[in-house]
Amino acid sequence: MNFTLIDTGGIEPDSGDIILSQMREQAQIAIDTADVIVFITDVQQGLVDSDAKVADMLRRSQKPVVLVVNKVDSVQKYMMDVYEFYNLGIGEPVAISAANRTGIGDMLDEIIKEFPEDLDAEEDDDIPKVAVVGKPNVGKSSLINKLLGEDRVIVSDIAGTTRDAVDAKVKWKDREYIFIDTAGLRRKGKIKEEIERYSVIRTVTAVERADVVVVVIDATEGVTEQDAKIAGIAHERGKGVIIAVNKWDAVEKDDKTIYKHTNRIREVLAYMPYAELVFISAKSGQRLPKLFETIDAVIENQTLRIQTGVLNEILSEAVALQQPPSDRGRRLKIFYMTQVAVKPPTFVIFVNDKELMHFSYVRYLENKIRDAFGFSGTSLKFIIRERGEKE
Repeated sequence: MNFTLIDTGGIEPDSGDIILSQMREQAQIAIDTADVIVFITDVQQGLVDSDAKVADMLRRSQKPVVLVVNKVDSVQKYMMDVYEFYNLGIGEPVAISAANRTGIGDMLDEIIKEFPEDLDAEEDDDIPKVAVVGKPNVGKSSLINKLLGEDRVIVSDIAGTTRDAVDAKVKWKDREYIFIDTAGLRRKGKIKEEIERYSVIRTVTAVERADVVVVVIDATEGVTEQDAKIAGIAHERGKGVIIAVNKWDAVEKDDKTIYKHTNRIREVLAYMPYAELVFISAKSGQRLPKLFETIDAVIENQTLRIQTGVLNEILSEAVALQQPPSDRGRRLKIFYMTQVAVKPPTFVIFVNDKELMHFSYVRYLENKIRDAFGFSGTSLKFIIRERGEKE
């Protein structure tokens, strides 16, 4: 089982110190973001007043808490002191020694027990999953609310007022989709970096679950470096990608506006020229049918399989048009290519010498495959192997 562990700074409940109070704020964000909280105490220091105050703070969160008592280097010596932590009233203490690596297995067992039951169950496996990602206040939740026809996710005009990721089932033209909203949790203040770190964790988790990722950007603000970073998470994981330019109704337009926006987006997201572009308004519902059509097309491209014979015809033609690179008298020979996987479509190219295959030639072959089969909205993955090389 895989899970994400978030480490926070120590919580000093009553400190007026600026740094310590900021750490307390950060810890509160982590608490709000978590499924399970691990509260670590120190047996050698004993039960102190601040432990009780932190326990109260955790009780208010109404999240499952695993109470861990660390530095129990000798069970015989410290076990009576461990029992003292029952007084916190947040369950049975788990004795561990991080230094000696004892009790860690018991602690993990207790943590896993508290996970939501459906965490492992891949519910609705055949229903396409669409992650809606983007910066705070670009309209992610407004988009999902419009699709659902209800205010399922609380939204206001203040940047970052949506709490928690929400899965929503949406039906369009007799087909069901699961939309994953990664709004995460935002707070204003001096702890912007920490907030972004937690929201990135949410984004990564949602992207990994999704088949297609809709990256929402704000038309009134234009595409930014932060948008590029968020889109990069989907690109690195080989997901289908659609760039949804939201608030398009709020932009003053002339006959060149759409071209200017398109060119700017293509410039900033130059590493993913395959991404589909849709101009929408979550508020008015403008072009939402087009979004669904694009999602369907991208899903189809993500799962498209090309026969080996057809692929190699494209390969022969490409090689005839542009000779493979050579180095010090040795020329790259390409024997054949075959598709080995989907989501994303993955191709293995067999060659005489891997070192001779330059990335620019791989890019050239990719462009030839795209010219023939489209594959819009999805990245393509290429694996270079020498003939006779094992998997």
